[in-house]
Amino acid sequence: MPAEISQTLDRGLRVLDALVAAAPDGLTITELAARLDVNRTIVHRLVGTLARHALVRRDASGRLRIGLGALRIASAVRPLLREVATPVLRRLAEEVGATAHLTIAEGEEAHALVVVEPTWTDFHVGYRVGSRHPLGQGAAGRAILLGRSGDGDATPYVLTLGELQTGARGMAAPVRGVPGLEASVGVVTLDTGLDEGAVGPEVQRAAAEVSARLTSSPP
Repeated sequence: MPAEISQTLDRGLRVLDALVAAAPDGLTITELAARLDVNRTIVHRLVGTLARHALVRRDASGRLRIGLGALRIASAVRPLLREVATPVLRRLAEEVGATAHLTIAEGEEAHALVVVEPTWTDFHVGYRVGSRHPLGQGAAGRAILLGRSGDGDATPYVLTLGELQTGARGMAAPVRGVPGLEASVGVVTLDTGLDEGAVGPEVQRAAAEVSARLTSSPP
């Protein structure tokens, strides 16, 4: 027997999902009602309640967007992401001999949330936690866009050269299948001999492991 759910709460969460998917352009009440397949009166009530908690806001043109209250929720999730990703990244960094990282999307920027450096290499790229750059630059951001596009069969990971730092090579794969999360796992190195055929599958496996750990049910 399926579990009972609150229809109102379900609709409110669907509002937030729709606005996240529509970022950065936002939606009108009419567009939101069409996406949810409910009438405008219900959407008005849902939006009013969410706006009261700063989870939804109207811009100057009246379009609806995710509100700043969502930042409180996002910040509460970050310790979980760090806890889950750190051992995976540590193993990846040691196996590959390159700095490994988990990067998340914040709007149209890539934000380095977790960084682990290898312990046995003579030198490695220093990649600062909290670093930000446009999603369209660097392997980490491009991998997030790859995951956003849904095109992963032919291009499972992204390889870049010198886009964020001269001489640096980056490789990253999107973290797929985690609702509400746009992220990538990747490595960055100055080693021009980076073996794409060997490292690519390792990066993919690490991204898949992060996804599995985040979506697995607790015992």
